Amino acid sequence: MEKIYGQFDIETIEKLADIVGSKELSELTLTDGDKSITIKGKRILPPPPAAPMAMPFAAAPVQSGPVPADHALSESEAAMAGEISGNMVKAPIVGTYYAAPSPDKAPFVKVGDEVKKGDVIMIIESMKLMNEIQSEYDGVVDKILVSDGEPVEYDQPVMIIR
Repeated sequence: MEKIYGQFDIETIEKLADIVGSKELSELTLTDGDKSITIKGKRILPPPPAAPMAMPFAAAPVQSGPVPADHALSESEAAMAGEISGNMVKAPIVGTYYAAPSPDKAPFVKVGDEVKKGDVIMIIESMKLMNEIQSEYDGVVDKILVSDGEPVEYDQPVMIIR
């Protein structure tokens, strides 16, 4: 016999606890009418900027050129950005970069494609939401700095439009 806690049976509570654990959530609240239940995870995530910013600077002695302090660029991205003139398109959010609307579709843009302000040029998936990113510039795609499916950080250079 299952115990009932308010409007929520033990099976529902266990499923919610599994979701909190598998998704590494700090907290999940479910409300049904005037009843609600909150399940808290074991860990609270640290502020995200601390860990990603440490990686590029730790590799500084191996790099051949300076890395701008305001961007977490890899050595190759920094070299490409320095060689290419044009408008830098940066990731407006943290997430996963996708060049096409789905794996079986053609990419939104390729190097050499002409784009107009407002054209969709990529998708960044963040928190299971697909965010279509529009171009802020008219021009030609000169360079794409990330690979399909690669994670991107906020304000990371993604492509150059000249």
